[in-house]
Amino acid sequence: MATLATAKPIPAVSVAKRPRRRRPQRTFMYLFLTALTLLWLLPIFAALVTSFRTMDDITTNGFWTWPKTWTTDNFARAWTAARVSKYLLNSFIITLPSLLGMLLLSSMAAYALARFRFRANVWLYFLFVAGTMLPFQILMLPVFRLTNQLGLYDTYGALILIHTAFQIGFCTFVLRNFMKTVPSEILDAAEVDGCSELRIYWQMVLPLTLPALAALATLEFTWVFNDYLWAIILLRSDTLRPVTAGLATLRGQYNTDWPVITAGALLATIPTLIVFVFLQRYFIQGLTLGSSK
Repeated sequence: MATLATAKPIPAVSVAKRPRRRRPQRTFMYLFLTALTLLWLLPIFAALVTSFRTMDDITTNGFWTWPKTWTTDNFARAWTAARVSKYLLNSFIITLPSLLGMLLLSSMAAYALARFRFRANVWLYFLFVAGTMLPFQILMLPVFRLTNQLGLYDTYGALILIHTAFQIGFCTFVLRNFMKTVPSEILDAAEVDGCSELRIYWQMVLPLTLPALAALATLEFTWVFNDYLWAIILLRSDTLRPVTAGLATLRGQYNTDWPVITAGALLATIPTLIVFVFLQRYFIQGLTLGSSK
């Protein structure tokens, strides 16, 4: 006991904090990502500068030079002479009906796959998923022949039907996974109270899936509005072309007015930019929507 009483306390050993080694790595990562961002923004910056230049300035001084004269006439010429306003109207005529059609049909198909249990449920779901993996390019000739035989070639209806048909698979895949998270007890209680399946779908399931519908609307509007492949395949008349295909026709065989084309391209990006700014939250959610429960 005396030994324990007279024993000296052991001095506390101070542990020196190790220097953080992640700061140089994090700084290098930030610098690397900043450099990649600036490299990615370089063509956009070049297009923005070119839209304010004159064709004589580009011909004399070259493309990658700082302009000596600035002008805003290219935007007015692109809007009127290059008929960008007409092409934008055509894009909206094609995009909005396609968007409504694919969301309506895919939500109904997703409700049936998520609500009812039948023998071919899983196989139909896999069929929708497999359709999203099919490259569009291999179907150019069959789609062209089909629209020609149906009398839809060179009409708005051809693009509207094709966009609706090809995007239903992805929309059904996303909405079905989202509707699976809706508690079935709520739907069963509504059915016991006398609600029909159509009323349950319209008044209960659709309001609960508004976040998924908004995310899909943002994604699909951007994809359909920026489509170029089907526009040049299924449309021949210049008065029916959307803005992506219309701007491609402004390039001449011997001379191309690059400032007018870049100005028209910047005007064409305004609708999708507005949609992305106001629905950015839903757009980011749509990138991972349906990947997990």
